[in-house]
Amino acid sequence: MTNWRRATQAETGIGVNGNDFAEADDDFCATLLAMASHDLRQPLQVIVGAHDLLARISHDSAVRAQLARAEDATRRLTDILDLLVEALRLHEFPTSDYREPVPLHPMLAQLASEFAEPARLKGIWLRVIPAYAAVFSQPVLLTGMVRNLMHNAIDYTPPGGRVLVACRRRGSQVRLEVRDSGVGIRADELDKVFKAFHRTEAARSAGLGLGLFIVQRAAEFLRHDVQVCSAVGRGSCFVIVADVASPSDTATAA
Repeated sequence: MTNWRRATQAETGIGVNGNDFAEADDDFCATLLAMASHDLRQPLQVIVGAHDLLARISHDSAVRAQLARAEDATRRLTDILDLLVEALRLHEFPTSDYREPVPLHPMLAQLASEFAEPARLKGIWLRVIPAYAAVFSQPVLLTGMVRNLMHNAIDYTPPGGRVLVACRRRGSQVRLEVRDSGVGIRADELDKVFKAFHRTEAARSAGLGLGLFIVQRAAEFLRHDVQVCSAVGRGSCFVIVADVASPSDTATAA
């Protein structure tokens, strides 16, 4: 793969201090996200409840096929809402350092189980290699970052493709890599993929383009590095680079 790029504050438009307009815009976005997360939950619950009831009482094949399409649409709406809620939470984290030693093995095992069925249903070979290192991070945010990268990898990889998640130790750092054999990203789009609401020309999903924005925003809070390498038609590799936590650090945190 070629075209390695590293997300920066200048490229993402994040981390610019002393700008009242930017702060006001952040407040406005946070308010909109809060409204969305609150107001969309209830109608989604009504839709899910109605769907479950109809699925239990209907045996007509045409009706069940339509219900399956409705279930898929509801799942996509739920995924979008979850992304909005994740983005909202990033506004609420303090600026102080709240990192802790995070063992990678249980996190990766959880995500491997979570994505096994979606990958199988799409006909994608998914492999998550166990890792026994620990990194200085925040468990909820780090899990969300890797989840978004795995979701994108499966979403942008055609049936028959491959997705690999692996960790590599490099000195005092760990490189957490999510590789896919998907459609890839054009070189002129690599600068834009971490911007909010940006979706590549190859995007076929109904997402809002918030997944990579959330990954980059969380990386800034955690003082991680995020890198991407991609080639059109050959796939992409997204990497989260975090500091290693020693065994003594992990024992102290426990």
